[in-house]
Amino acid sequence: MKLMKSALGALLLFGFGLAAAQAEPMKVEAVLTPKEQMRLNFEDGSKHFVLLVRREGKAEGSGPLNGASVTEFGMHDIIPGVAGDPRGYLEFTDAQGGKAYVKWLVRAIFVPGDKGKPKLIDYGFWELAGGTGQYAGMKGAGSLQIKPAGPKARRFILDGELVSGG
Repeated sequence: MKLMKSALGALLLFGFGLAAAQAEPMKVEAVLTPKEQMRLNFEDGSKHFVLLVRREGKAEGSGPLNGASVTEFGMHDIIPGVAGDPRGYLEFTDAQGGKAYVKWLVRAIFVPGDKGKPKLIDYGFWELAGGTGQYAGMKGAGSLQIKPAGPKARRFILDGELVSGG
């Protein structure tokens, strides 16, 4: 009986620990506009290019990243009409100066679109790679979609879960 009470006590403590670190669903969108770009164009007739970009915007939605300013540090390796492999980091900065560093990876695929023009679809994932302030010790991951939001602006849509470090 004593062993059973000890085991039950340990389970309760473990359960309360899990409750304190519950995953918090979140979804944010940010329209990011270019501030700096460098581009390498392959001169082999393939139209292949690599774009290094710094874009900026603001996150809107739900969860701890809502309202933060966002900076993308991205590398977009693209073969137009075929596919691509964009990747990089998003730096979210809240009003108090706390930072969340989000690592992301996307697979870009071109599919048939209107009037025979290829349509680009970008789906991938993100994970919280580090943070300061309110984001210190947090863990999280989810899905990412990138959509055009103008000639050069892109809409980043992050959906997933964050867990407080504690």
